[in-house]
Order: sequence, then C-alpha cells, then structure tokens
Amino acid sequence: MWLYLAAFVGLYYLLHWYRERQVVSHLQDKYVFITGCDSGFGNLLARQLDARGLRVLAACLTEKGAEQLRGQTSDRLETVTLDVTKMESIAAATQWVKEHVGDRGLWGLVNNAGILTPITLCEWLNTEDSMNMLKVNLIGVIQVTLSMLPLVRRARGRIVNVSSILGRVAFFVGGYCVSKYGVEAFSDILRREIQHFGVKISIVEPGYFRTGMTNMTQSLERMKQSWKEAPKHIKETYGQQYFDARDRSFVGVGFVNFL
Repeated sequence: MWLYLAAFVGLYYLLHWYRERQVVSHLQDKYVFITGCDSGFGNLLARQLDARGLRVLAACLTEKGAEQLRGQTSDRLETVTLDVTKMESIAAATQWVKEHVGDRGLWGLVNNAGILTPITLCEWLNTEDSMNMLKVNLIGVIQVTLSMLPLVRRARGRIVNVSSILGRVAFFVGGYCVSKYGVEAFSDILRREIQHFGVKISIVEPGYFRTGMTNMTQSLERMKQSWKEAPKHIKETYGQQYFDARDRSFVGVGFVNFL
C-alpha cells in the first residue's frame, strides 16, 4: 500500500519536474500580436512578453496609448493603431503584421480588446450600447482571428481569446455576457476546425482585476446615465425606488467582482 503511494507521489513530482523543464526556444524570433494594448491586460502582457525577449506587435486603439507603451518597452516592440470594429482597420493591421513576420508567420495572436459599458439592466440598455459591445467583444474577435489566421497557421502558432467568467456563468450585464458566451462558442468551434493544422486555441476567463474596465466609480456613473436616458415607460415600470435600491446593492456587494 505505502509502496504504491510512494510510487504515485514520486511519479507526480517527476512529471511536474519534466513540465517545468520545458522551455520555448528562440523567443527572439517569435512574433506575438496583441489587441487592446492601450491599458489593462493587453498593456501588461505586451510589456511582460517584451521583457522576455519576444517580438511583440501591439495594437492600440489610440496613438496616445501606443506612444505611452513604446516609452515603457524596448525597441523590439512595435505598435499599430487598430479599431477592431472596422474591417479596413483590421485589413491594414493584418498587412502590417504580414510585412513584419514574413515567412516565419505569427507565433501568437491574443484577442484582448474589449469593452464593458454601461453596467445596467438589459431593458435599460439602448441598442447602440448593446451593438458596440457585440462589435468589439465578439465580432471584432472573429474578424481579427480570421484575418490573421493564415499567418498563425504558417507558424503553427496559438490563438488566445480573452473571454470572462461571465462567458461561463451569466450573472448580470446581459450584453456583455452574450458577447463573451459568443467568444467561447467561436473558440470551441474554431479549435475543432483547425486542430489538424497544428494551431492551438486557448480561452482565458478572468475574474475581477482592477483595470479601467472595472472602475467602480465610472461604472456607477454609466449606470446612472443609462437610467437617466431610459424611455419614460421604462422608468415608470421600474420606478425610482427600484433604481435607488439597485444602485445601493451594487455598491454594497462590489458587483464588479464578478467580471
């Protein structure tokens, strides 16, 4: 009995040691393209990968964000402006990446760009805000991935799609959950379709981290603005008392802990 247990523990630590010994070689020759690098996860990832020696191609929404990132990184890192909601912007960024990676292809693609605005009930959310979340969080991921896929396939690389815990458990913020559920479905489908090319697809489901997206003050202000702009019949149906109670409950439980 004890001999079997000792053998099992020994095997476990042997496998653990073997996995820890695995390293990726020639990092300086590998290119990684990351969206949403102005701030948050994308910005931090770009800086970390640059520090490890990879060739980072960072996509920022604004030139200001790109300039700030360049000031924090080495000369290896290069930036491009990208609006994931516009096909012409995606096409231009893809051509830019192609010119950089050449025949080596794209070793990594990280779809990180995303928005969460405003934090409110489905019935209070106007159509424009709902569509914007879908365009950035889902359609943008799909279009960037399909546009860059030939480059990733050439390198037999990996695609990493940043979803959310709300892409697994729909708790609130309906439009956001819908977009992240879509990211999970798209990733699962594409993974099966292209696995024979040697391309890996991963999903990251973050919980709560303090980024600009989860700023409590800004989120509450957006919710108040959404309530203010809601149609008259919506306000009459829910009533000011309902809104006030929900406002207090969000503050009390720290609702962004579920993002």
